[in-house]
Amino acid sequence: MAHTEEPLLRVSGITKSFGDNRVLDGVDFEVGRGEVVCLIGPSGSGKTTVLRSLNALETPDAGVLEFAGGQRIDFGARQSKQQRAALRDRSAMVFQHHNLFPHLTVLENVIEGPVRAHGVAKVTAVTDAERLLDRVGLSAKRDAYPHQLSGGQQQRVGIVRALALQPDLLLFDEPTSALDPELVGEVLIVLKELADEGWTMVIVTHELGFARRVADEVLFFDGGVIVERGAPKQLFAQPRNERTRRFLDRILRPLDE
Repeated sequence: MAHTEEPLLRVSGITKSFGDNRVLDGVDFEVGRGEVVCLIGPSGSGKTTVLRSLNALETPDAGVLEFAGGQRIDFGARQSKQQRAALRDRSAMVFQHHNLFPHLTVLENVIEGPVRAHGVAKVTAVTDAERLLDRVGLSAKRDAYPHQLSGGQQQRVGIVRALALQPDLLLFDEPTSALDPELVGEVLIVLKELADEGWTMVIVTHELGFARRVADEVLFFDGGVIVERGAPKQLFAQPRNERTRRFLDRILRPLDE
């Protein structure tokens, strides 16, 4: 999908160190409305730190985020709580390990954000939650508690909880890596449907086959920088950078034999 004239999100010069370890070193990219951008690369390459920065869960040492509509946050300057809250309101995160509230039912987990954070009337939030649970095949689980669900079901609830906030941008941090292999597919199907519906998403993933099918752009991270970027057809078939080629050879080629 082509970039709109103004991207939904522009990321410029994001840098982050933990002590002497520089985990991000001047990261720049854009996300157009309705695009799916997948971040791939070895563990420890900076992918998750970038993702958490987009939602102000991590505070970079420097760099700028600009959302369409004029919202801008400069991490090199002091930010107010209001700026950080406004940044969080533009996006919603789906975590690797679900992060559902164990003492709340599925329905209560889904309506918690809209009611408490956005002031949505409870009756409206419940109606929206029931519709979203139905679309991912979990209507029958609305009154269940997280411990009564499979890992795949918990992750689908996590996705519904993010959708209920009606964000401009959905962020996924390795949404299938904590699942048993047989449960991965049910989550990837939901993500594919969201992509087909035009949701804007940034996804950190090790599921390279999924990235190849669904992404509009793939960013390959290594050593805290974007080593290579491009459309999946080009990047997976003919990577230009030797580091990208070595990574893909280790991951993909054995599956293609």
